[in-house]
Amino acid sequence: MDLIEAFDPEGAVAVVGAGGKKSTLYALSAALDQAVVTATVRIPPFEGHVGRLVVTDDPVGAIEAADPGDWPLGVVPGRDGDRERYLGYETETVEKLAEATDVPILIKADGARRRWFKAPADDEPQIPATADVVVPVASVRAVGEPLTDERVHRPERVAELTGLDTGDEIHPNDIVTVLTHDDGGLKGVPDGARVVPLLNMVDDESLETTAREIAADVLEHHRVDRVVLGRMDLRRVVDVVTA
Repeated sequence: MDLIEAFDPEGAVAVVGAGGKKSTLYALSAALDQAVVTATVRIPPFEGHVGRLVVTDDPVGAIEAADPGDWPLGVVPGRDGDRERYLGYETETVEKLAEATDVPILIKADGARRRWFKAPADDEPQIPATADVVVPVASVRAVGEPLTDERVHRPERVAELTGLDTGDEIHPNDIVTVLTHDDGGLKGVPDGARVVPLLNMVDDESLETTAREIAADVLEHHRVDRVVLGRMDLRRVVDVVTA
């Protein structure tokens, strides 16, 4: 199954979690005929992953003015001071953007500082209220790792949801708990949005076995009818596990 069949990325698609958000956004944008890549949180430079990047307070106008060679189109409101990253739009701006076009809007909706696993802070994620699809991401490589900030963003939040202590080994059921928790992977997901969890970094048969174990339990949640197993660095779907 290809990326489009796996995720069915229509309308506003918010990607959250850790372990492959940006690579997922770029993989989807490359697979679609047209797509807009943006963020509601800070995002590192991504000029090399889009046809054109426009820094603008008027993203709707940027889409209307786009030429055929501009796709996928990146839009951001500005630089984050003198840091090597861009700011994200307010969620209301992205909602208006999605209403103004039929082109899929691919949104980075929280941060993880390149970690493999996370649970959101109080002010995360920043998902537009009109999001059509939410993709909570976790790296299967987090299984077997200790709960520390080396591999986990906000480990104290993960501890609160799972009952783990700092330094404890992360098990498959801990990934399941966070991905399906109302204060974890489902936090801020609009009632009408489809939820398509991604277990990323499925790099070998052993990791695939672990990912399938996690996916089977994630599918027990009523909001989830499919889980994607992937190698987003290679823009590849390993499998889609369905209920």
